Amino acid sequence: MADQQEEEDLRLALRMSMQNSPPEPKRSKPEEATNSATTTTPEESRRLQRELMAAAAEKRMLPATKSVPASGSPLKSDSGGDLGKKEMEIEAKEVNLGNELSEEEAYQLFFMVFGSDVSKDILAQWSNQGIRFSPDPETSMILVQHEGGPCGVLAAIQAFVLKHLFFPDELVKAAQSMPQNLSSRRLSKNQCVASNNFAAFTENVKTRALVKSMGEILFLCGNNKIAVIATLSSIGDGIEGSEDSLKDIIIAQALEGLSIGSASDLHKILRVDTYTTPVSVSKRLEAMIPIFQSRMGALLFLISALLSRGLDCVQADRDDPSLPLVTAPFGHASQEIVNLLLCGQAVPNVFDGRMDFGGGMFLKGVSTNVEVGFLTLLESLNFCKVGQNLKCPKWPIWVVGSESHYTVLFALDTSVQDENELEERESQIRKAFDAQDQSGGGGFISVEGFHQVLRETNIRLPPEKLDSLCSSGFIVWSEFWQVILDLDKSLGGLKDSTGKMGQKVFDLFHFNGIAKSDLNGSQSSSGGETPIQRPRLTKLRVSVPPRWTPEEFMADVAVPSGSAGTEVVKPEPSQHAPLVDCIRTRWPRAVCNWVGDPPSIV
Repeated sequence: MADQQEEEDLRLALRMSMQNSPPEPKRSKPEEATNSATTTTPEESRRLQRELMAAAAEKRMLPATKSVPASGSPLKSDSGGDLGKKEMEIEAKEVNLGNELSEEEAYQLFFMVFGSDVSKDILAQWSNQGIRFSPDPETSMILVQHEGGPCGVLAAIQAFVLKHLFFPDELVKAAQSMPQNLSSRRLSKNQCVASNNFAAFTENVKTRALVKSMGEILFLCGNNKIAVIATLSSIGDGIEGSEDSLKDIIIAQALEGLSIGSASDLHKILRVDTYTTPVSVSKRLEAMIPIFQSRMGALLFLISALLSRGLDCVQADRDDPSLPLVTAPFGHASQEIVNLLLCGQAVPNVFDGRMDFGGGMFLKGVSTNVEVGFLTLLESLNFCKVGQNLKCPKWPIWVVGSESHYTVLFALDTSVQDENELEERESQIRKAFDAQDQSGGGGFISVEGFHQVLRETNIRLPPEKLDSLCSSGFIVWSEFWQVILDLDKSLGGLKDSTGKMGQKVFDLFHFNGIAKSDLNGSQSSSGGETPIQRPRLTKLRVSVPPRWTPEEFMADVAVPSGSAGTEVVKPEPSQHAPLVDCIRTRWPRAVCNWVGDPPSIV
C-alpha cells in the first residue's frame, strides 16, 4: 500500500508540473525499458519508474519556474512580504544540474595549464594539495602548503581570507564607495586596527572567511557577472546535507585511485556549475568546502577561476598564450595565475596598464586597483617594476613573490597605507613618470614624455634645470628625482625647510604556508627545545626614517648629525633578509627588526 500511495503521489506531481507547459509529443518507450519488466524484480521496476517520473517532472518544472506571473498575490515567507517571492525567483534562476566538461574544453584547459610535456611529478604536486587551515593554534588562519607548485593559488586565497578575517564588512563597503585611486589613502578617516589574537578565530569563522574569499575571487574572474565552480562528477550533490563523517567517506571513495595524467582524465572527472549571484555561489562553495579541502582542492579552484574567466579570455589576456600557466621544471604557478586571482585577468606583467611599443606590439599589465596587492623580490633585483595598482591595494595585504615561492605579508592597521602630503605628491609624480616609461621599468623617458609629466604634475622647473635634464635626449628618473627633492614646494617640488619629511613606525606580519621546523615556536622537553613543524609566522617592526637631503636619500646612507642645521639621529641597524628587500620596494629605506628566525620567502 505504501508503494502504491507513493506512485500515486508521483503521478499527481507529474500532472501538476505539466499544467504550465505545453504537452510534449508522445514518444514510444525505448526497447530496453519495455523489456525490463521481464528481467527485473517488481521493486526495481517501481524504482526505475519513480526515477523516470521524477526526472520528467523536474524537466517540465524548469520552464514553468522561469515564467512566474507578475500578477497575483505575492509568495509568503517567514519574513513576510515580497521577500519570499524574490528568494523563489532567485532560486529558480539558479537551478543548476551541473555539466560535464566537453572534450574540447578539457583538452584546451589541460594544455593551457600544463602544456604538452608535463612531468608526472608536477601533476602529482597539483593533485595533492588541499585548501586547509593549519591545525597549530598560533598559525590556525594560515593555509598550509604540503606540495611545491600550488603556492601561488594558496597565497592569493590566503590574502583574501585575511581581508575577510581582519577587516569588517562596513569598512569594505566604505572603501568600495571611494574612487579607486583615493581609497587606500583616505581610509585613515575610517581607520581599522584589527586584533592580533590570531588563535581566537573559530573554525566556523575561518570557514566563512574562506567561502567569502573563494566566491569573491571567482566572481572577480567572471567580471562580477558569473562564477564557475569545478568539482568532481563522481560526487555531484551527494555530499550536500550529509553529516561530516559521511562527507569524508564519500570524498575518500571518490578520490580513491583518482589521478590526472591527461586531458581525457579531466573530461572524465570534472563537473562544472555556473552561477550568477554571490548568494548562490556562497551556498554551493559552503556545501563543497570538503572537496576543496581534499587533495584536489587547489587544482579544482584554479580550474574554477580559469573557467569563470573563460578559456578564450584567459588566452587573450596573455602575452604568449603558447606557454603553460604552470611553469617547468618545478611546476610553479606563473604570474598570470597570481594576477588572475588578484585582479581577475590573467595578464603576465605587474606594471600598471599596458606598454605600447608601436606597430601593434604591446605588453599587458594590471589595469585596475585591487583589493589585495603584490610585491616581489624581483623588483629589488631590477628585473621588473610593480605598478601602483598592485603596490598600493585597498587593504594592507600583499602576496609576496620570490624566484620560486609565494608568501603573504600584511598589516593589521590600515593607516600603514596612508600618505602624508609629501608622500602623496611623490606618488603622483612617480605614477606620471611611469606612465611615460616605455623601457619596461628601466627608469627613463623621452623628452616629449617628460614635458607631459611636467604638465600633469604642475612642476615648473627653472630653464637651466630643464635644459640640463633634457640635454641627453632622454630623462632618467634618479636625476629627475634629485632635482625634485631640491625644488621648492611652491614650484611643485618637495624641498622641506625642516630637513625632515616625517617618520613611520608600524608592524607587519609575514606568513609562509610551507610547514617547516620553527624555532620561534619550539617546545621544551627534557632534552632541550624541540622545534615543531608548522607554517611560519613572523612579526616585523618596521621603521621608515625621514628623508633628509637629496644626497642622503639617493645614497641611502646616514649623514652626520647637525646637517642642514637640524640634529639627525641615525636609525637603528636593520636586520636583513630577502623579505626586507621586498618591503623596501613599497617603503623605501625601511628598517626592519624581528625576534627569532628570520622571515623566509622560499
